[in-house]
Amino acid sequence: MAINNPESLHEAKSSMSESFLVTGGAGFIGSHIVRRLIHDGAQVRVVDNLSTGHMARLGDLAGSFEFIHGDLADVAVCERAVIKIDCVIHQAAVPSVQRSIRDPIGTNRANAVATLNLLESSRKAGVRRFVYAASSSAYGDTEVLPKREDMPANPLSPYALQKFMGERYCRLYFDLYKLDTVCLRYFNVFGPGQDPHSEYSAVIPKFATALQANNTLVVFGDGEQSRDFTFVENIVAANLAALTAPQAPGSVINIGCGARTSLNDIIRMLERILGTKAKVEYRATRPGDVRHSLADLTLAQRILAYEPKIGVEAGLAITVKALSSVNGSRSDSIIR
Repeated sequence: MAINNPESLHEAKSSMSESFLVTGGAGFIGSHIVRRLIHDGAQVRVVDNLSTGHMARLGDLAGSFEFIHGDLADVAVCERAVIKIDCVIHQAAVPSVQRSIRDPIGTNRANAVATLNLLESSRKAGVRRFVYAASSSAYGDTEVLPKREDMPANPLSPYALQKFMGERYCRLYFDLYKLDTVCLRYFNVFGPGQDPHSEYSAVIPKFATALQANNTLVVFGDGEQSRDFTFVENIVAANLAALTAPQAPGSVINIGCGARTSLNDIIRMLERILGTKAKVEYRATRPGDVRHSLADLTLAQRILAYEPKIGVEAGLAITVKALSSVNGSRSDSIIR
């Protein structure tokens, strides 16, 4: 399955002759990847323990993929999941800084132990390529911007450390066992399908839902902390490119939008999109939170031919439209 231009991967039906395992495929990002692969005619298997995922995200795709309900911290589940699989796209995780602070052991099992299990099972099964969802939280709160992949890691939370451990295991499996691993460091992903109702939900779906309901928006800090908010379809494109890019194996690659946006800016954008005025309550900064984050995309552009196609405000408009279409129904209904 050789493709000269990685950007064209999702357009080339003939490139989808291989079999793909998407872990966490009923989750927010994973379900978008599954949807794209199936749209392109791929053979897809999904494994998810449904602790945070929802099968409703994939409800209209029933019968188009194989599903395994299982926990990747169980070696037997990993071994079953990778049978006759060519490429693994590993999205499964408990993606919450605050939850990891409250439950470091449980989140370590989900984030670090499961990743090691899956790498070992993939090695034994002869998987061709293993694409890992890493996190920009590995950088910590360094003052230097933008964040470059050659900067020292400085995790400030168990979650950040666990995701960084996954990166290091991927590199070891590349160096020691010649398993082609690619680590994509995501920067603050958002888009349709994110659950706004969980205690650990990301800020954008929480803000959009609260604003639609005329509820008060809670901001931890002064709101001037900034992030490289990245629309989910950009993340999908990066994963597809990482499956075939010849220089990608062994690499850690930033995937973001390349723009820094403050939480106060996000509120102002949402106000414009919804035509309303927000009520905002500012509270004390939470432990483990990073002040500023911005991706250097040089490596992604060179290795993956990656360019973010959808910017922050355009992505917010798409996200708000998706949230509005369900009229504030339950979290397992927002993902269609």
